[in-house]
Amino acid sequence: MPTPHSDPPPVISSAADVNELINSGRAKGGKSTAITIIALGGIFIDAYDFSAIAFGLKDIAVTFELSSIQEGIVSASIMVGALLGALVGGYLVDRIGRYKMFMADMVFFVVAALACAVAPTFELLTGARFVLGIGIGIDFPVALAFIAEFNALRGRGGKVSLWQPMWYFATGCSFLVLVPFYFLIPESGHADLWRWAVGFGAVPALIVMLIRHRYMNESPAWAARQGDLHRAAEILQSSYGLTVTVDDSAQEPAATGPPSSGLREFARLFSPRYRARTILAASVSALQSVQYYAVGFALPVIIAALLHQGRLTSIVGPLIFNLVFGVLGGLLGVRLSNKLGSWKLAAGGFAVCFAMLIGLGLVGDAEGAMLILVGAMLGVFVFFHSYGPGAQGMTIATLSYPTSLRGVGSGFGQAMLRIGSMVSLFFFPILSANLGTGVFYVVAAAPLLGLLVLLAIRWEPTRVDVDAEEAADLAAAAPDRHPAV
Repeated sequence: MPTPHSDPPPVISSAADVNELINSGRAKGGKSTAITIIALGGIFIDAYDFSAIAFGLKDIAVTFELSSIQEGIVSASIMVGALLGALVGGYLVDRIGRYKMFMADMVFFVVAALACAVAPTFELLTGARFVLGIGIGIDFPVALAFIAEFNALRGRGGKVSLWQPMWYFATGCSFLVLVPFYFLIPESGHADLWRWAVGFGAVPALIVMLIRHRYMNESPAWAARQGDLHRAAEILQSSYGLTVTVDDSAQEPAATGPPSSGLREFARLFSPRYRARTILAASVSALQSVQYYAVGFALPVIIAALLHQGRLTSIVGPLIFNLVFGVLGGLLGVRLSNKLGSWKLAAGGFAVCFAMLIGLGLVGDAEGAMLILVGAMLGVFVFFHSYGPGAQGMTIATLSYPTSLRGVGSGFGQAMLRIGSMVSLFFFPILSANLGTGVFYVVAAAPLLGLLVLLAIRWEPTRVDVDAEEAADLAAAAPDRHPAV
């Protein structure tokens, strides 16, 4: 039975009040869950576009008569674009808003995906993948910022980590799309299957763009940070169904304006407060990327080389590995996020991945019953990569910084991830051609280094309210900015 006198609506007078409503869980429900799902839809497109071309790397090399270096350039070009997009986009996300960037980057996905599908030359394919990478680099940190800023502190780590199972689901779908084309297209056209997979990526991009336009709102935390509490109140009402009252007399506009210098904001990442967090986030992001893109992205090639099977196996094999091992590992990590935290998940995952890579190097070219062991080790690698460091690199980068710095911090983490992937995608084909399965020993250095960095820096972002931490820092510094006369 309803009470005769309902509680008065919460009063907001600063960005800290808006953050407290969201972080405490008082603002929940409404469209916030849908917004999280829509943001994950962006991750789906990112992963699909990255992975769709993986199956066709060897066919692309034959079609365009590429050397191993040119093959590495095709693979890495999307990463160069993503690196640029992450650095520039991360800054713009904090300066002009999450929503505007979220809508603008979709143009890259549609146009560049179609351009990749019909590219007649190596140069045009490389250029189209570079442009596609710019869109991905912009979109990724925005999506994670949305998820972080629309969910309560408790459980936020798990919600942000959902990007990893979504990534593997999308990667699996990029191979699933190939199955009907494999049977419908004559065998003489199988060398162009990668074009169908890449071009199909424009379809989900269009769908997500329309859904974003219809249902997404700006982040209330970002709006409040800009000093627009009335807009933040409107977003809280439309997104959560939460009515709040704005106390105009107590606003503090001087503390909420956008940053005046991009370099200044990047420099904040290495201030005493955030330096160790930045090093940890950058290291985990880059090193997990090295191991993933060496093994996960090249999985079709690895399966064909180790298991000595044909084109259909190189489609179905990665499909199973991604949808079963990748998705389930990621979901287990999400499930355990509140209990274990990002640090333990990343450390445990790196340790298992290191062991599997050494094992794959020891087994070498497998035959007979050893093929089962190779398949099992690849599956365990994918499972624990998704469970641990695969998700936690960007989770740490997203949750280690307050709203005012989240776009820059997440973008920087994404840039380090792309540097790791560029190194891996460029050098893996070259090393693999020269070392064979011995390349796994080289790749094993990545999880080993990641584990050492984690042991040196024991920062746990899921246990700290970084917005409240920033507010306390500003309050403590206030007397120094306004000394008594």
